[in-house]
Amino acid sequence: MERDIYDEDHEAFRDLVKDFIKRHATNEDRERWDAAGEVDRDTMRAAAEAGILGLSVPEEFGGAGMLQDYRFRAVVNEEVITAGAGSLAGALGIQDDLAVPYLVHMGTDAQKEKWLPKMATADVLGALAMTEPAAGSDLRGIKTTAKKVDGGYLVNGAKTFISSGVTADLFVVFVKTGEGDRPDAFSLLLLENGMAGFDHGKKLHKMGFHGHDTAELSFTDVFVPDDNLIGGEEGKGFVQLMMNLPLERLSIGVSAAAAAQAALDWTLAYTRDREAFGQRIADFQNSRFQLADMATTVDALWAYIDRALEAYAAGKLSAEEAAKVKFWATEREAEVLDAGVQLHGGYGYITEYPIARAFLDARVHRIYGGSNEIMREIVGRQLAGKR
Repeated sequence: MERDIYDEDHEAFRDLVKDFIKRHATNEDRERWDAAGEVDRDTMRAAAEAGILGLSVPEEFGGAGMLQDYRFRAVVNEEVITAGAGSLAGALGIQDDLAVPYLVHMGTDAQKEKWLPKMATADVLGALAMTEPAAGSDLRGIKTTAKKVDGGYLVNGAKTFISSGVTADLFVVFVKTGEGDRPDAFSLLLLENGMAGFDHGKKLHKMGFHGHDTAELSFTDVFVPDDNLIGGEEGKGFVQLMMNLPLERLSIGVSAAAAAQAALDWTLAYTRDREAFGQRIADFQNSRFQLADMATTVDALWAYIDRALEAYAAGKLSAEEAAKVKFWATEREAEVLDAGVQLHGGYGYITEYPIARAFLDARVHRIYGGSNEIMREIVGRQLAGKR
């Protein structure tokens, strides 16, 4: 089905993204990122110079000012992922979808002026640090504390599974500043590389996204000045997280749809070219049935994602609707990718083929951003009328 969510400006921007991919996300680049376990800073700076990073930074701070019109970011995700560069998509998304929005929506004027111009150019890369070794989707179970002292806070604790945890310079860190697990017991602090007692720990080796770094972080009496309290008001961290989670989950949904589309495209090309028993793989009835299911699922995915993009632009994408998008899109993605791998036969299991890499990358989509089980709980509680 033809999509009608994009206008001429978005399609012109799509051409710019495609040109960037041809120059900066080649097979050689992807192999280099995989070998290093991270997307290099030069590539991120090139993305900023090309205008595909910093989209969510307001124009007065050197960005494109496109945070509310997420369609531009969706174009980036679609093109980068369908080109097989999932690690780059992840690195760009951490900056524009996770780190920057906290400063744009919740930062003080001083915090915006200090950090956003550098984030627009990739001179400063950001990351979000919520998950801990013993607390994942249950954010109220975190143990990292920020004790108030003269002029700031002393932070102690640890975080894990932090995307861009090695390459980032600035971390939005979820901490406990009060007792118990009430929403007002938590705050968000900005922790900077080089702060005494802040250790990045080891780079984690993952099933997928080999070219995008993920790390453990540890904090031992890290002094964080009052100026680094996001919004300048203690006890707002939990509410601030809840405000940005719909965008994070929409981002994952877009990525899932793009990966499903890529899987369909790769599988169509393969089955039309590959032969067995004297005919193309695509000519077997079973293959045609599977391809029909894949294509229909992808069409339905895009229709749902496009509606969510419109709702977000209108300020109407609720936490419950975003949760629906996240779990439904990622599970349909898994179905399409699995069918694509199967239709590739043995080649679908070889990581030289993009569908194998995409299959591995996609598995985490049902886990991070809130596991799909938690997404169902969010939706189910609303349907049951339970607070």
